Amino acid sequence: MIPPPDPLDPLLDRWSEAPEPQSRLSADVWHRIAEAGPQSGSDWRAAVEAWFARPPFALLFIACCALLGLFLAEVRVNRLESERSAQLARSYLLLIDPLLAEKAEPPHT
Repeated sequence: MIPPPDPLDPLLDRWSEAPEPQSRLSADVWHRIAEAGPQSGSDWRAAVEAWFARPPFALLFIACCALLGLFLAEVRVNRLESERSAQLARSYLLLIDPLLAEKAEPPHT
């Protein structure tokens, strides 16, 4: 059985050899790359966006933010607990020795 003719065959038959590239093509390409130079400082947003577009970096950033939040919450709770402990110690001392309250108050004139 003979396969049907491919519609691209006549087009491929008419296609000639590709022209040779210019002799200075690679030099021109490197010259354009050199003209573009490094990214400017105003393009820092695009660089940050490119970093956040990477899933590993985005997950790392989220994890770091969560850990920082937990750390700051722990520091706050620790400070509140130490203040409360100091207040309880003062209350206990006043309960044991009520004269401490009189010594702590300035004299009335």
